[in-house]
Amino acid sequence: MTLSKSSLLLLLGGGLSYASSLTVYQDSSFYNFTPKNNFIGFAQNIHAKCKGNSIPVSEMTACPPKDRLCKLLSNVEHLEEKEMAIQSNLKVLGQLISLPQSTALDAVAWIDAARLTGEEQARLSSKATKLKNEINIQQNNFTKQAPRRVALQTLQNCPSEVEITIPYGINFSTRYEANIVDDKEIEVTQYLSIVNSSGIDIEVDRANFYYRLANQYIHPIHFNPWIVSKYVVKSKRMYKKSMMKNARTDMAMMAEESVMLDSAGAPPSAPVASYEDAREYKITNLALPSSGVPLDVKLLTWKAALACEVRAYPYANTQAFHVCSFSPKFQIDSNKWKIKSSDVVINENAVGEYRNKSYKLYTKVEEDIQIQRRPIVKRERETGIFGGTARKKDGFKLMLTNKSDKVKTLMLVERIPTSTTQEIKSKLLSVKSEKKVTYKLLKNGQIEMKIVLDAHESKEIEILFEISYDKDLKVNY
Repeated sequence: MTLSKSSLLLLLGGGLSYASSLTVYQDSSFYNFTPKNNFIGFAQNIHAKCKGNSIPVSEMTACPPKDRLCKLLSNVEHLEEKEMAIQSNLKVLGQLISLPQSTALDAVAWIDAARLTGEEQARLSSKATKLKNEINIQQNNFTKQAPRRVALQTLQNCPSEVEITIPYGINFSTRYEANIVDDKEIEVTQYLSIVNSSGIDIEVDRANFYYRLANQYIHPIHFNPWIVSKYVVKSKRMYKKSMMKNARTDMAMMAEESVMLDSAGAPPSAPVASYEDAREYKITNLALPSSGVPLDVKLLTWKAALACEVRAYPYANTQAFHVCSFSPKFQIDSNKWKIKSSDVVINENAVGEYRNKSYKLYTKVEEDIQIQRRPIVKRERETGIFGGTARKKDGFKLMLTNKSDKVKTLMLVERIPTSTTQEIKSKLLSVKSEKKVTYKLLKNGQIEMKIVLDAHESKEIEILFEISYDKDLKVNY
C-alpha cells in the first residue's frame, strides 16, 4: 500500500508527539513529555509550558494511588495515623485513671484494674515509640527522593507535549576508571553518574547532559579606542567627583551584572549512553526515578599507551608516589579516578591532571621507599665576606631507604634557592654521595636525580649551594 505525503506527515507527527526528552544543565533541567493526566510530582518551584505558553501549576490534595512516590507518601501518612490513634488511646487511659474512685472500693479489683491499665499503657507506649522510629525512617526515605510532601498538578489539560522546567534536583557528574596493564597500557572507562531527587519520576526516550549553565549572561563588549592626549591638571574637587562618578558607574554595572547572574541562575529498554562532544553526553531509553540514588551509566571505553615512574619531591613531601602519563583520546572532564590492575583495586580516590602536553595520573603511594630530608646544622654553614660581597654556603641531606626485596628506580626532584634580582645570586656547589648521582640542574633551581636503589639499600645524598649578595643586604629563603 502506498501512503500519501499527507498521511506520512500525519503518522510522523503523531509519533513525534509522544517522544519524551530530558535536557540537563548545571543550573536547571528541562523535561518534555506527553502527560497521561495532570499530575506532575512532588517538585518545587517548577514552571510548566504547553506549546510554548505557560500553564498554571497548583497543589493537589490527592495524587494518583499507583504512582511510586504517592505510594511512599501514603505509607508515611498511614503510619502517622496509626501513631496518632495510639496517642489518643493513651490520652483516654490517662483520663480514666484520673477519674474519682468510689468510696466503697474493692481493693483487689482496684489492684487488678491498675495492673491491667499499666500493662496496656506500657504496650501502647512501646508501640508508639516503634511507630515513631518507623515514621522517621520512612519520612527520611521520602525526603531523599522528593523536596516536599505536597503533590503538584497542571490546572489545564495540554493536548500536546508539556515542558517542565526543574530548577534543581537533577544533577550529574562524570567519573573515570583506569585499568593499568603492566604499567604500559591503560584502559579508560568513563561513567556518567546521575542523581534525581527532584520529586518527579522521569522516563525519556532521549536525555542530553551539558557541563555548562543554561542561563549564561555575557556582558556585551565592543571596541573602544585607547586615547593618548595632552595631560590636563584637574582640580582636586573635580578629580574626587570624577572618581565618585566612576565608582558609582562601576557599582551600577556590577549590580546590573549581579542581578543578571542571579536571575540566570512497559519496562523500558536498557539505557544507551554516548559521548557527543567535550562535556556533552546523550543517553537513550533513560528511566530516572526520583530516588536520590546515583544511576551510573557507562559512556565509553578506550585504550592508550602508558609510561609510569616513581617520583618524590622531598622539599614538599617525603612520600614517594607513582605517576603515569598518557595522551587521552577524548577530553577528560573530571580529575577523580578509580585505579585498578585487572580485578585488583589500587586506589578508589586517585587524582589526575593535564600537565606538560600529556595527562598525569597519580595512582598510588610507594610504600617501600622511605625518604628523610634534613638541613645541614648551623655549625656546618659557612658565611664569608669577600670585598663587599657576602657568600653563604648551605645545604641539606637526603636519606633514602629501599625497604623491599626488589630494585626500585626513583625520580627525585629537589631544589636550591633561586633569585629574582641581580643583587642576589645562587649556585649549586655539589651533589655528593658514595656512588655517583646522575642529576640535571634545570631552570629556577630545580634538580632532577634519577636514583636506583637495590633491595634493602640505603643511600645518603648531600646537596650544597651558595648564595652571594651585598654584605649590607639581609636575605631570607
